[in-house]
Amino acid sequence: MAENKPAAKARDFAINLVLQGVMGAMLLIPYRWRVPLFGALTARLIAPLAGYSKRIRANLAHVCPDLPEAEVRRLMRAVPDNTGRSLIEIYSGRKFIDRVRALPLEGPGAKALQQAHEAGRPVVLVTGHFGNYDAPRAALIARGYRVGGVYMPMKNRYFNAHYERAIAGIGTPLFARGRKGLAKMLRFLKTGGMVGLVADQYMNRGAPLTFFGKPAPTALSAAEMALKYNALLVPIYGVRQPDGLSFRLFVDAPVAPSDALTMTQALNDSLEAAVRSNMEQWFWIHRRWKPERQRARAAARTGP
Repeated sequence: MAENKPAAKARDFAINLVLQGVMGAMLLIPYRWRVPLFGALTARLIAPLAGYSKRIRANLAHVCPDLPEAEVRRLMRAVPDNTGRSLIEIYSGRKFIDRVRALPLEGPGAKALQQAHEAGRPVVLVTGHFGNYDAPRAALIARGYRVGGVYMPMKNRYFNAHYERAIAGIGTPLFARGRKGLAKMLRFLKTGGMVGLVADQYMNRGAPLTFFGKPAPTALSAAEMALKYNALLVPIYGVRQPDGLSFRLFVDAPVAPSDALTMTQALNDSLEAAVRSNMEQWFWIHRRWKPERQRARAAARTGP
């Protein structure tokens, strides 16, 4: 039975109160301790209760069936630890920005990104739920780049209100997914701005591309925008370093213009390479593949 609206609102409000209280308490702790502490809290308490551990195991079994059990168990702890660290870092605002503002641009695409900035050329920056996905945006804005962020509003509108304030503290403009946000984003891009997208989620009507060798329906929008507005298409990642607090800003080679399918698969391949080098830093909690749904749709298309 569907949950009635008053009950759903009451539940969302209660969850928000708890989360706000936890976040508020964490922000009273010095930064160097709050980040690993919230990571540990997420890994040891939140993840098991929320069913994240089970989903991580299922995703790994789907795409990495030969992974040793010891490594699976390590990732079941390490993945939510990175997730918790990333969330509290974003909520830490200025202290987080100070950690990333001086990061050098590294990687084969660093020079091209710098040149696009100097020339005022539009850029579509694409990352995934990897490392801390807001580290590149924070670092580039802090050094004077015009970077707008695209985000998906959360279903819990109470939590979403202070989440939006937190990500706005990293930098603006921000564009909510939807018709109005899209229109504003395109105007910004056409003026020579850079737009940052997190593009590693399952899309019901996405293109039938692959990620980790498995079908993973993927949105083509980043590549389509790059082609339409002659924008540079650049994969970029904030890679967490072994100390757990610092990052490497890695800029992969820009994706060569061709067609949207080919370019988007190149984005998937770039992210996969980054994840394979740092398995614990990707959000394995996502239902990125949904093989059951894909099998059901394939059966419906082909018939009995």
